[in-house]
Amino acid sequence: MLKYIMKRIALMFVTLFIIMTMLFVLIRMLPNQIPATQGGMDKALLEMRTAWGYDEPIMVQYGIFLKNIFTAWDWGFCTKMGAFLQPVTAYLVEKLPYTLYVNVFSMIIAVPLGIFFGIIAAVNKNQWPDHIIQVFIMIFISVPSYVVAFLLQYFIGFKQGWAPLVMSGGNNFFTWTMFHSAILPILSLAFAPIAGDMRLIRAELTETLTSEYMLLARTKGLTKRQATVRHAFRNSMVPLMPTFLADFSYVISGSLIIEQIFAIPGIGKSFLNSILLRDYSVFMACAMFYVAISLVAGIITDMSYGLIDPRIRMGGNKNNEL
Repeated sequence: MLKYIMKRIALMFVTLFIIMTMLFVLIRMLPNQIPATQGGMDKALLEMRTAWGYDEPIMVQYGIFLKNIFTAWDWGFCTKMGAFLQPVTAYLVEKLPYTLYVNVFSMIIAVPLGIFFGIIAAVNKNQWPDHIIQVFIMIFISVPSYVVAFLLQYFIGFKQGWAPLVMSGGNNFFTWTMFHSAILPILSLAFAPIAGDMRLIRAELTETLTSEYMLLARTKGLTKRQATVRHAFRNSMVPLMPTFLADFSYVISGSLIIEQIFAIPGIGKSFLNSILLRDYSVFMACAMFYVAISLVAGIITDMSYGLIDPRIRMGGNKNNEL
């Protein structure tokens, strides 16, 4: 298992390096790179441009780029976003808490509710609770998160006035004011994962509840609730763990648009603005942030199989098992 994990981590870094190389080369080939004019602030810009090797061949530029990352964790400087010539790392550190705030709360809401209502639907299959949940699943699986965001913003925020239309830009994250201002984007991101988790848990748990070992558990004296919690639910979770981590990837990617709709000053909004304003250093750092999140989520998914079901061992040798 350890050997398998180390191999996956090594492959992750190789993948990161390949993607980063491709992004760097493609970005430096784009027009409208950093201007090199003299006078005033342009003089400081020219010095920064020279230090980063913008007048050198592209492979020399890439060498300087890698050296700055591995020695000083320096991803470049802002030219059109944030303060003039502000380090990209300092700029994104300011934006990261807002993105994490919305995404983490979305997962905190989505996963427990998806599990709870999925169990309710499976236990009450073909009864009225199951029918209501099925309607909810069909609606929110089909409707994109940005459409849900517009509907919530219009009806809940604008018409009823129950929540602010945009998220507060303050730094007091653990206050009711901040949470209240973020409730609409949180719900916009949470509805689709809730519906997806309910659908899969209902399907897996329904199949597990009708299996032979569940009948054996009932004949040994366990109540329906005990058999469901001790046996059926845990066995159903094995194929569902990738879904929960996929939910996080969905929420992270969905926040790119949601942050624009609710004016959240996070990394997702900065990512899109960096494309529009052609601030390539910010774009590069944001892109690698999302790539790293996706790759780490994949590794954690594989590791979770063995933690949930001890019978599963990744990277094992079949001859040794025999």
